[in-house]
Amino acid sequence: MAIFARPTSRRRVLASGLVLLAGAAGAVGLALGSDHQDTPDVELNQASDMTDLYVFPGSSPDRIVLVMNTWAFLTPAETPTSYFDPNLLYQFKIDNTGDAVEDKVIQVTFTGSGSSQQAQVRGPVAPPRPGAMDNEIADATPAISGRVNSVTGNAPGMQLFAGHRDDPFFIDLEQFFRILPDRKPVTGPLAALPETPTATAWRGPGEAVNYISGFNVLSIVIELPVSDLTAGGNSRLGIWGIISR
Repeated sequence: MAIFARPTSRRRVLASGLVLLAGAAGAVGLALGSDHQDTPDVELNQASDMTDLYVFPGSSPDRIVLVMNTWAFLTPAETPTSYFDPNLLYQFKIDNTGDAVEDKVIQVTFTGSGSSQQAQVRGPVAPPRPGAMDNEIADATPAISGRVNSVTGNAPGMQLFAGHRDDPFFIDLEQFFRILPDRKPVTGPLAALPETPTATAWRGPGEAVNYISGFNVLSIVIELPVSDLTAGGNSRLGIWGIISR
């Protein structure tokens, strides 16, 4: 299964994720939008904070990998006790007709707690309720059920990994807050940066500091045949993620 090589009912929407356009083989195209940590609800529940969504080619040309990351800045000390929220619905939404409306969804839910937590994957299925609001779990038997921090499923069909990974994103947050100081935190070392902008551009490759290095995220990684997503549509996919309550 292709996963990161580096070690990070109805439900109301809490966080939306990155929208991608992907080819049938899973190649990433245009990113249209991304946001996280954008509401008080998300700030109070880190498991609902979607940090990034990725689409990769799979282990063969006819397979695709979908990745949803959540829980930013998970420290090594927090990692052993931090897991997915059983009260949340994690969804990949797929448009295969080009109308920016999901035609299929893959839904991931969790039961239990700690390292014995179990993940269930439903789909790809037609969305029980299209759109961002009033989401509900599909009335379908889970395609995969398995324990977190392990690979479950089967190689010819769908495989799942849900658990901790090193955050693959790179950002020089100190420089970012020097460019946009109104976004800086109110506590911690970055809060001491000046209140007015002191920079207008990113630091160069040899000077930039990856502030996220050493932090983990919770990852949901699904690999499956491309045909499971393109069936009934075309080979160009729009893919986005939703975490909702």
